[in-house]
Parts: sequence; C-alpha cells; structure tokens
Amino acid sequence: MEEHLLALKVMRLTRPSLYATLPVTNDLHDLPGNLFNEEICADLGTPKGLENFSLGSLLMLPQSFGNIYLGETFSCYISVHNDSAQTVRDVSVTADLQTGTQKIPLMCQSGENVVAELVSDSSVDDVIHHEVKEIGSHILVCSVSYTKETGEKLHFRKFFKFQVSKPLDVKTKFYNAESDEVYLEAQLQNITSIPICLERVSLEPSQNFTARQLNMLDNGSSLVFGEVNCLNPLDSRQYLFCLTPRAEREGDKILLKGVTSIGKLDIVWRSSMGERGRLQTSQLERMAPGYGDIRLVIEEIPSMVTLEKAFLIGFRVWNTCERTMDLVLTLDNKISQGLWWQGVSGRGLGKLEPGASVELNLTALPVRTGIQVVSGIRLTDVFLKRMYDYDDIAQVFVNSDEIPT
Repeated sequence: MEEHLLALKVMRLTRPSLYATLPVTNDLHDLPGNLFNEEICADLGTPKGLENFSLGSLLMLPQSFGNIYLGETFSCYISVHNDSAQTVRDVSVTADLQTGTQKIPLMCQSGENVVAELVSDSSVDDVIHHEVKEIGSHILVCSVSYTKETGEKLHFRKFFKFQVSKPLDVKTKFYNAESDEVYLEAQLQNITSIPICLERVSLEPSQNFTARQLNMLDNGSSLVFGEVNCLNPLDSRQYLFCLTPRAEREGDKILLKGVTSIGKLDIVWRSSMGERGRLQTSQLERMAPGYGDIRLVIEEIPSMVTLEKAFLIGFRVWNTCERTMDLVLTLDNKISQGLWWQGVSGRGLGKLEPGASVELNLTALPVRTGIQVVSGIRLTDVFLKRMYDYDDIAQVFVNSDEIPT
C-alpha cells in the first residue's frame, strides 16, 4: 500500500486541569524526620503555604480524550501536514460527525476550503465546534484528498470514535391543585464523575401557563442553595415550580381539563474549569386531572371557626362536560359528624351550559371541636338521574373558645 504524503492529526480541545499532588507527611519524631515535608515543599507544583493541599498551583494540558457529556460543545483541532519533500495541490479536508440517527457535516468541501498548493513542511489547520445533542456513540470522520506532482489524485480517511454520556438524571413529579395550578417537582442528580455547578434551572411553560420558581428566598433575588450551586458526583437538587393558567385560559375549564403539555426544563451548568453545558428536556407531560362532568371548587372557607357558631363556605360549580346540565343540590348531614348543614336541601341550581359555572354559598354549623371535614354535598343531574357525591373536600378547625378578631 502506497504511503500518503500528507499526515492527518486530530486533537480535542479542552480546558486544562489543576496539577494534583499526593502529599505524604509524618510526625517529626518519626524516623524520616522532616524529609517528607522537604520533598513536598521542593515540588514545583505545590502551592506555597498550602503544601498539604492536594491541588497544585500549575495547570496541566489534557492527557487523554476525556469524557464528553450531552449539552457540551465538542471542539477539536484538525491539522493536515505535508511530511514529504513534494508540493501537493488541490488539498481538500472535510469532517463529518456520524451519530446513531444522522450525519452532521462540520467541514464542508467547497472552493474556499480547497488549498491550491501545499509546500513541504507546511500544514492546513482548522478548529471545529459542535454542540452535542445526542447520547451514545459518535464517530468523527475526517477525509483528505489531494493531487501529487505527477497528477495522481489520492484520498484517505480516518475515524475517531467517542461516547457521549448523560450528565444529569432528571426526574419529575406533578401535582394538580384544585385552583387549576400545577406544581412541578424536578429532581436533578449529577451522574458525571466530576463536580458541576448549576448556573440556571428554569422552566419554559407551554402557551397555557405562566411559571414561577419556588426555590427563591423571600427577596426573590437568590436561590436557597446559595450563590454557588455546586453538585458533587451523585449529589441531587430538588426544584419546585408553580404553573398558573394564563388569564385568557382560566375561564375555560373544559380546555384546562384536557391540557397535558406543561413545558420544558432548561438547565445550564459549568464544570470545575468553567466549561459550559446546556440541557433542555423534551416537552413534559402530565396526566390530565379527572374532574368528571362536574367540578366543585371551594373559593372561600375559614381555617378556624367557633363551636356552635354558624359560618359560610363559598363554592363554585363548573360544568366541565359538553352537554347542558340541570342540577339539584342535596345536603346530607348523616356523613359528617362534626359539621351540620343549614339551609334548604333539594333545591335546583338551574341549567348550566358547557363551560359555565354557578356560585354557591352554604352555611355550616360546627357541633364538635377539633379538625372536622366538609362532606355531605350531593349534586344530581336531572336529565340522566346521576348523582355526584362530594365528601372530604376540605377541613376546618373547630375551637371551643371565641376566636379573637
């Protein structure tokens, strides 16, 4: 096989690391005496005044290809050098990145990338950058073509394989509140082999919601984790977000009932040497809340009441189905032992169109002290003769003494 005149070299560009020392010391009364301490102080990489600190004061160039994580920027230096005594012409260099799903051109073959002449002991150099967006095996394919002085055209390729790993393990949980708010709990775990600093963790909500983060201090200027949010390997952070329906969507209960798309998490982190990485999740989906045909929402209820003193509870009844409903309200005092309903039972609420609501104020009388549950509300659909039961929908604390105002 004919030996090529050009040599191709590829080197990954990463930031340097701190020189690490292995301090070994002993008591001065031991046999070595001060020998070990003198050796540590004589080491050029040992920081002055911190001789027993394992990290040195010098920077080291990368000694290996290193790990590449999803969301980081892969940078490499490509050099084609003419090792021969001849002058070659029409030198073209291309680079493609092959993943499990696609082929990405990083250096395209065009007129600007073709070198007309490359004399002996000279080189063609370039630096390429690519943000890694897939995990798994990646292959960097570099191709070089050129023409010898005799007019013979030659071509060769080299392959560089590397693995892309996931830097963070993201787990999410959703909680649907009666107020149509959705609470998102996101747990982020560092599954890399090095410490990382979370620079930003934000939620980009879907078009139906607005989002706010609940991990802020009272002044809203900083996170509860501190200014430097550092995670060691296998450490975790939990973030809590509250999603509120937009004003134009809040009145459409039928639409909110079927909304499953919440938004995307956008995470930015930096390594110990400041290298930046960014990870964005796919669209987060929740299970649609099962409200049924009718939804009963408590709008106003006191947290503490006085024994044998009646109080009001404000409700709103929503028709969340696609047909008109004629409802009748029934109050059942046999269910709740501590609260008795006062008022007319069996009264009609009128017809409710799809998506419409009616306000309902009921009076309850506490007859026992302690925490009592609100139960015993029955709504009957006159058309289908179907009854909807609402028990254990809220709690109030009943005090035997008069509540000061």
